Amino acid sequence: MQSIPRRLLPICVIATIVLITTVAVQRATSNVHAASPHSQGQSLCIGHHPQEDIWYTGSCTGHDEPEIDPLSNHPGSAQDLTWTIVLPTDNTTPVDAVGPTFWIGGTVTDPNSRYGQAFLELQFYPNSFVNNCASGGGFNVSFAPGVYTVCSPVWEVSKTGNSESAAFNAMLTDSVSGGPLIMHAGDTITDHQYVTPAADGMHITVTNLTTGHSGTIVLNSHVDGPLMPAYDTQQLGNALGWGLVDDAPNSLVWEIGHTSPFTSPGGQFCLPGSATKPPCYSYNLPSWLGFKPLQILGVTFGDGSKAQGWAAVSDYGGKAEINQYCGAANYGTAFCTYPWYTLNKAGYYTYGGDYPGTQKDFGQADQFQQTRQCPGPRGPDTTYCATVLR
Repeated sequence: MQSIPRRLLPICVIATIVLITTVAVQRATSNVHAASPHSQGQSLCIGHHPQEDIWYTGSCTGHDEPEIDPLSNHPGSAQDLTWTIVLPTDNTTPVDAVGPTFWIGGTVTDPNSRYGQAFLELQFYPNSFVNNCASGGGFNVSFAPGVYTVCSPVWEVSKTGNSESAAFNAMLTDSVSGGPLIMHAGDTITDHQYVTPAADGMHITVTNLTTGHSGTIVLNSHVDGPLMPAYDTQQLGNALGWGLVDDAPNSLVWEIGHTSPFTSPGGQFCLPGSATKPPCYSYNLPSWLGFKPLQILGVTFGDGSKAQGWAAVSDYGGKAEINQYCGAANYGTAFCTYPWYTLNKAGYYTYGGDYPGTQKDFGQADQFQQTRQCPGPRGPDTTYCATVLR
C-alpha cells in the first residue's frame, strides 16, 4: 500500500463531477478542468496537519493550511466572533483550481479526542453544490459555476489509536427552504460563531447579506456531545494541542496543495514545482491573480470590539516547502511560489498574491515562519510560530 504523506486535519472529499457543454466552454480558457462528457464520482480524503505520530484514516492525504488569525485579549473573544467576507469570483482562473476549499474554523472541546480538543472547519466549496455531507467528514458536490455551499466537519484524534477522524459533520442549510444554503461569487457573507446559555455546542450562523438568506449549525455530536469553544480569548498560544502551529483559537485558512475536485481525477495531492500530472495551481502565482480574490472585511467580537491585530502562520513552513521541492534558486518561477496574505488599501485582507490595490504584503511568503521555533505539548521547538502582521 502506498504511504500517505503526513500533512494536516482530514478533509474527506467525495466529488461528483457534472460537466455540461456550457461549462466546458466557460472553462476552456483556463485549461484547469477536464472536459469529461459524463458524471464521475470519486472518494478522497484531504487531511489537517497534526503531529507526525497521528495517522489518517481511509485514503487520506495531507495538505497545506496557511492561516490568518484575528487577535484580541478581550474576555470571551474566542467564544463569540463574527467574520465578514466577500466570496471570490472566477475570471481567467476558476477559484477552485488553487484548492478545493477555504474555511473558517477553530479549536473546540471534545472529551474523546487527544488533549480533549477537536477542530472545526466551516468549509466553503467554490463552484460547488453540496448534495450531502458525509458522517466521516466527506462532502459530495456537483459542479455549479459561481455557487458556494458549505459543510462543517469537526476533526478529532483518537486518544489510543492516534487516528484522525470526524466527530461531527453537517450541511449548512437554508433556514427557509431546508436545502443547502446557496451563496454566489461576489456575495457578502457573515459567519457568526458563538455559544448560548444552553451550552449545547458552538453555534454557527451564516448569513448572506446580499440575499438575506441564512442558516445555522449547532456542533452537538451524537457520540461526543456538545463541542464547545476550547479557549476564552483569541490570543496567540491558545492553540490546538495536537496541531503544528502556535496560533490563536480561530482562523481562516485556504486549503492548498491539492487540485480542484473537478479535474479528472479530482482532488489530487500535489506539490510545488508540479506543472503536469497533475499541475499544482496552488503554488502558481498567475493562477491566484486570475480571479477576483476572497476579501476578509473584518472580525467583530461579541462585545462589539474589532480585531486588535492579525497574525499569519503556515503549518508546512511556507517558503521552506517551495525551496524543498523547487530549490531556493527557483523560488518565484512557475508553480514555485507560496501564496500570501495582503492588506488592501480599501482595508480588507486577501490571500494569494499582490492583487490590485495592495497596500501591504508583509514580506510576501516571508510572513510565514520556515522552521519550528515555538513550543507545544510535545516540547520546545515543535510548532511554527505565528507572525503578527499588524
